[in-house]
Amino acid sequence: MTLFHLFAISLALAVDAFAVALAVGVRMQHLGLRDILRLAWHFGFFQAGMAGIGWSFGMGLRDWIQPWDHWLAFGLLWLVGLNMVRCGIFGEEDVRYVADPTRGVTLLILSLATSIDALAVGISLSVLEISATFPLLVIGSVGFFMTALGMVWGYRMAKSFGIGAWAEVLGGLVLMGIGVRIVMEHTTIF
Repeated sequence: MTLFHLFAISLALAVDAFAVALAVGVRMQHLGLRDILRLAWHFGFFQAGMAGIGWSFGMGLRDWIQPWDHWLAFGLLWLVGLNMVRCGIFGEEDVRYVADPTRGVTLLILSLATSIDALAVGISLSVLEISATFPLLVIGSVGFFMTALGMVWGYRMAKSFGIGAWAEVLGGLVLMGIGVRIVMEHTTIF
């Protein structure tokens, strides 16, 4: 596998992380360096970690996870997306608990949902008998930088266009759309 191929695979894996980070950036009231680094670190770490798990378990894990991995990603993204839509429509003052997407359970859910595809890439690396260290570093680094870029762009778009709560609704719909796309790519239902 050439460096070009590895970088292309890493970018393909990071597209979901970028889109989710864009939606998170749109949602943030205030965006600080810690918020960016926290989300980027987790997304990059989960991208590399899931690829590493896939590489470690090789073909045995593929048969177990492949039948439902897309449904898991769909459910997680829809859970977070629906909450964002609800918060955007009803306003934060009417919502008992507004989760910061860069912290806690929401952060873990988003990190897992955006990294499930990396599991399959790790399995592929194992099947091709490719050493995992360098590819995992590239996958994690690209995921990190694409996430940071997505957050900054999303935040700037929301502030520049002044769309306020509707930006949060849009961000939630983007997450839900990513969930639908994942299911469409993995099933023949659609």
